[in-house]
Amino acid sequence: MILEYVWAMPNHLTFKIKPIEEFIRGHLPEGKVLDPFANRRSDFGAITNDLNPEANTDYHMNALDFLKLFPDQSIEGLLFDPPYSLRQVKECYDSIGESLTQRESQRFYSDIKDQISRVLRPGGVCFSFGWSSVGLGMSRGFDKERLLLVCHGGIHNDTIALLERKR
Repeated sequence: MILEYVWAMPNHLTFKIKPIEEFIRGHLPEGKVLDPFANRRSDFGAITNDLNPEANTDYHMNALDFLKLFPDQSIEGLLFDPPYSLRQVKECYDSIGESLTQRESQRFYSDIKDQISRVLRPGGVCFSFGWSSVGLGMSRGFDKERLLLVCHGGIHNDTIALLERKR
């Protein structure tokens, strides 16, 4: 696995952080790419989704339901940039007048990762972003290829960008 460390200004739009944008562009596959937590239309040609109906995206669904729209092994790439903590997930739901179910509060990330594994074809790539480098994992059939740690300075959490490929 290739490890890289860079410094960059933070941005609430993860893909507007220059080294992260370059990381994606350098490894983005041709073909169908999904972004289930887009916040806005993609600069990468992805099919976009955001729970918030005010977001400028192709769909406005729960990410799990959005991923269920796609057949098994039909996607070449996926941008997985969810809220980085359950507190942030709750804030997203609360902001549109929804609430998390008990199952979502217990299995939010694992249920979505299972769907990502289902829709990505062998050889497909998943870009994961957050505060953890766990990614989708070997148990779901993924190998880690690159990890980019983006430092944002002393008062900001780093952003971890991980590229995994499905076996």
